[in-house]
Amino acid sequence: MQDYLPVGRLIKRAFILMGLALLLLPAGCGSGSNDLRFSTEYQAIFLDNGQVFFGRLEDAGPQYITLRDVYYVQRLVDQDKKESKNILVKRGNEWHSPEAMRLNVQHVLVIEPVGPESRVAQLIREAKSPPASSMAPPPAETPKPSAPPEAPKK
Repeated sequence: MQDYLPVGRLIKRAFILMGLALLLLPAGCGSGSNDLRFSTEYQAIFLDNGQVFFGRLEDAGPQYITLRDVYYVQRLVDQDKKESKNILVKRGNEWHSPEAMRLNVQHVLVIEPVGPESRVAQLIREAKSPPASSMAPPPAETPKPSAPPEAPKK
């Protein structure tokens, strides 16, 4: 009356189960689609080097993602006043005028939606709006009132 398996058979079965698990594990990983969908217009992409880009995620392939309408934050430092401020810069004004940006997914840490009422979204809307003219339009000419008719001389 033996109610248990000998240790050798138990170890053999454990190795068989682990082997099957290792064979089936890759089938479950990465088999989902790379279709990233967000309900917001812009996404924030955080990279492993500390850079953050804001843009429209267009294509998410297995090795690269494509961003269009890309913005990034640039820090400006005033050495005289010892002050710094951050500004949002539209990518594409560089000398090579890139239309899109392709990022290696191995360097992407996080992709998050940019809230439509967030400060970043507000700055993007401001950057996209036509610049206000520095010169005000000339005032419309109003007709000069005519002088009242002179009374006839007697």
